[in-house]
Amino acid sequence: MPTSGANSLNWLRWLVAIGFFMQTLDTTIVNTALPAMAGSLGERPLRMQSVVIAYSLTMAMLIPASGWLADRFGTRRAFFSAILLFMVGSLLCAASRSLFELTAARVVQGAGGAMLLPVGRLSILRAYPREQLLPAMSFIAIPGLIGPLIGPTLGGWLVQVASWHWIFLINVPIGLAGCLATLAAMPDSRAPDVLPFDLAGYLLLAVGMVSVSFAIDGLSELSLRHATVLLLLVFGLAALTAYWLRAPQQAHPLFPTTLFRTPTFSIGLLGNLFARLGSGSMPFLTPLLLQVSLGYTPLHAGLMMLPTSAAAILSKRVVTPLIGRVGYRRMLVVNTLLVGASMASFALISGGEPLALMIGQLALFGLVNSLQFTAMNTVTLKDLSGAGASSGNSLLSMVQMLSMSLGVAAAGGLLTTFEDLFGRARTIASFHGTYICVGVMTAVSAWIFWQLPTEEAAVPEALHAPEAKPTEAS
Repeated sequence: MPTSGANSLNWLRWLVAIGFFMQTLDTTIVNTALPAMAGSLGERPLRMQSVVIAYSLTMAMLIPASGWLADRFGTRRAFFSAILLFMVGSLLCAASRSLFELTAARVVQGAGGAMLLPVGRLSILRAYPREQLLPAMSFIAIPGLIGPLIGPTLGGWLVQVASWHWIFLINVPIGLAGCLATLAAMPDSRAPDVLPFDLAGYLLLAVGMVSVSFAIDGLSELSLRHATVLLLLVFGLAALTAYWLRAPQQAHPLFPTTLFRTPTFSIGLLGNLFARLGSGSMPFLTPLLLQVSLGYTPLHAGLMMLPTSAAAILSKRVVTPLIGRVGYRRMLVVNTLLVGASMASFALISGGEPLALMIGQLALFGLVNSLQFTAMNTVTLKDLSGAGASSGNSLLSMVQMLSMSLGVAAAGGLLTTFEDLFGRARTIASFHGTYICVGVMTAVSAWIFWQLPTEEAAVPEALHAPEAKPTEAS
């Protein structure tokens, strides 16, 4: 290959990696800053979940359309638009003067973030020769680990030395550089024959996801009446049901229902949805607990999240031999119970225990949670091939972001319920009750993985490939 071609591919690889880094960083950097945001905007810290939900829910809604947009308008234009939207959303977040404005700005930011990884990955797939594809995909997966690792600490440091506005403003120079690099290095590839976009199916899915999320969050932050919440829930479930009844009748559905003929995909997707409800709430709950109930500074709370991320990275060394020894079914059933137990154990935190014990709890959760994500993602996709693998990957990415949104909404609702029960003066009791509930909720989902077929223990080759997902440490 000519040197200029190799250099071009190298620039492309770095560009996509930086875009992925921006997306994963903003998934976690906000969590440590929520109390500071609440104080600045005149809100209560335990009612700030919409800032997190808006970002992840928007990503869940737009991920299914990202591939079609790249095929229709070209990878260069789609990636440039994604960075531009992300940067504009970041500016709007920094300029927000109310919770409503900040939530709306996070929607804009999430719209850009939803396209960064799928479009970037697509450009890599089309530009790299097959023999160079695995190292390239592994390279762009690294920022997915680094972003969540430094996000909470960086967020806490920026809040402490400057203000919460800077957790968004730091995206602007990176975004400007990314826009220029996209014009210079991103190939403008597009599909020769673009299939029709299933707009009606997409709208049914989007309406269903938004309605269910609003219903779960309705009784806490939105203060909706019970009848309104019930109507939203029924309406959302009806929209989702209508999609799956309609999809088999379409020539080109958004997600073909034939995917669910693969048992491991069906079980893995449901397991991802329900097991991630608890996991998705933890990056939201723990920084709040440390600052609101235990009096930690933003920087100290961010530093306390490092053991979780560090243990998640270290777990990559053991996951392949572990699954090779015990198999997916046994691994996921036992590990799901361990994840639930580790979440519930946070109800023992009172501030009086040794610091080393708390660090051990955080590290243990990071370890088992990372093992869970890797095993769940791989078992979901391992038996798909061809077009089914592409559709299944997109659907899995959507479900992951949706589950994160629903998990934060559920945690916010639980905090509000326990706060009404115990009173605002006993916020730590509200956190304890919430941790127990999300832990039990996660542990119960082990029953889903019990339905996996029993297999002979063997080294799962799929684990040697980079995992296809929007973010892992979320």
